[in-house]
Amino acid sequence: MSDERFLDIETKLAYQEDLVQHLNKVVSDQQAKIDELDKVCRKLVDRVLDLSEEMAASRIEDAPPPHY
Repeated sequence: MSDERFLDIETKLAYQEDLVQHLNKVVSDQQAKIDELDKVCRKLVDRVLDLSEEMAASRIEDAPPPHY
């Protein structure tokens, strides 16, 4: 192979390595964001469950006595 062909192959390889590193960073950033959003969603679900339990308990307390 000629030196020019080797240079072309090395250049393409360098660009591909850079692209792979860039894509790896994008994927790892996305995974970090997904993990963060998952934590937030879990906290929201827990909060909604707590609030629904509180509302159910307050309904029982506010209910009229059975003799009404």
